[in-house]
Amino acid sequence: MSIVVGARAHWMKNLTLRPALVAGLLIVGFWIVVALTIDVWTVYDPLKIVARKLQAPSLQHWLGTDALGRDVMTRTLYGVRYSLSISFVVVVCSVVIGSLVGALAGFFGGWTDSVLMRLVDVTLAFPPVLLAMAVAASLGPGLQNAAIAVIVVWWPVYARLMRGQVLDVISRDHIEAARAGGASSFRLLTKHILPLSWTPTIISATMDFGQVVLLAASLSFIGLGAQPPAPEWGAMISDGASHFYSWWIAFGPGMAILMLGLGFNFIGDALRDILDPREH
Repeated sequence: MSIVVGARAHWMKNLTLRPALVAGLLIVGFWIVVALTIDVWTVYDPLKIVARKLQAPSLQHWLGTDALGRDVMTRTLYGVRYSLSISFVVVVCSVVIGSLVGALAGFFGGWTDSVLMRLVDVTLAFPPVLLAMAVAASLGPGLQNAAIAVIVVWWPVYARLMRGQVLDVISRDHIEAARAGGASSFRLLTKHILPLSWTPTIISATMDFGQVVLLAASLSFIGLGAQPPAPEWGAMISDGASHFYSWWIAFGPGMAILMLGLGFNFIGDALRDILDPREH
C-alpha cells in the first residue's frame, strides 16, 4: 500500500513541477475524447453537404465550408480518428518489430547482428519520406497501405535503439551472474535484459506519435493515403491547397496536426526527464 501511495505522490509531484506534461496530457486527452464521443454531440455529418460551398467562417460554421459545402470544423474533428488510429498502429507495430530485431541482434551478436543490422542500415539509407512514398505508391493508395509504408520506414529506428540498449545492459554484472547460474538465453533476454532496455524506446515512441501523424498526413496530401471523401487531415489540406484564397479549409486540419504533434512532444519530453536517472 505504501508503494502505491509513494508512486502516486511521485507522479503528482511530476505533474505539479512539469507544466509541459500537463499541457501535453490535456491536448492529447482532448483529441482522444473527441475521437470517442464525436458521434454523440456533433451537429453536422462530415460527408454531407450542409451549406453553400466555400462559405467563410461564421457562427453556424466556425471554420466555414469546403468546395462541396461540407462543414470544415466537423470534418476536422472527425479526422482525428484517422490520425490517432494510424499513428497507434504504426508506432505499436514499429516498436514490436524493431525491438525484436534489435534485441536479437544485440543479444546474439556475430552473424545475426551483422545480417539484421545491415538490413536496418539499408532501410535507414533512404530518406524516410521518399521511402514511404515509394512503398505507398507500389502498394496503391489507401489508409491501410499508407500505414504499412510508414511501418516500413519506422521500425529500423527502434531496432537500432534497442540494440544499443541491449549491448549496454548485457555487459552488466548481474547478467553475468544470471548466466553463470544457468539461466537460459530466453530467460536472460526476457527477464533480465529487456525490462532494463525499454525506457528509451517508450520515450521515443511517445514522441514519434506526432511525427507519424505528420508523415501519414503527408502521404494523404499527395494522394497516397486516405481517399476522398474521408475527412483525413492531409487530404483536407490538399483540398485547401487547390482553393488558396479559402484559407479556412486548410487552417483547421493544419492546426489540428500542430496541436496533436505538440501534445505528444510535450509528453515525450516530460517522460524523458522523469525516467532518465540523470535527472534525479
